[in-house]
Amino acid sequence: MMKKIATGLLAVAATTAMALALPSAAGATTTATTAASATSAGYDFADSWGPVHARHGLAKAQGWIGVEWDDEQESNTVHVRGRLYDLDNRTYAKGGKCAYVKFQAADFDHDWSTVYTKKYCGFPGYKKFQFETDEVFSLRAKVCQVGPHGGHPTRCGHWSYLYTAETE
Repeated sequence: MMKKIATGLLAVAATTAMALALPSAAGATTTATTAASATSAGYDFADSWGPVHARHGLAKAQGWIGVEWDDEQESNTVHVRGRLYDLDNRTYAKGGKCAYVKFQAADFDHDWSTVYTKKYCGFPGYKKFQFETDEVFSLRAKVCQVGPHGGHPTRCGHWSYLYTAETE
């Protein structure tokens, strides 16, 4: 309970600081609405993430993350939604590749493991995805490209950290 109250106060402080930094009132309203709807939806932490790009910008992913803690604040469930965009307009015969996103989670012992991957071939479109995973201390995403028939992902961008429990 105390963690939820503290998280709420931090969210209000962060929203206020963000609103003061934004140049328009419309942007401040959107930020406040997002924070308020996250709290009212029952999430202890919620935010949008991305875009995360592959090297050379030929694929990207972006979306939303929400974290729910149990009543004892000892375990959590992380919910992720997003879209994976294939931005490579080359034909496969000319070297075109598909978009690929990989998510890794660190548990409370700080051991990283892959929890979700998605591939999408279909310039200029996107593919929606969603997943959830439990017992997450930290979550990160990396966007790459991969051949239309699989193989090893290439042209990966850097890891983008989407959530860490210690910052909550």
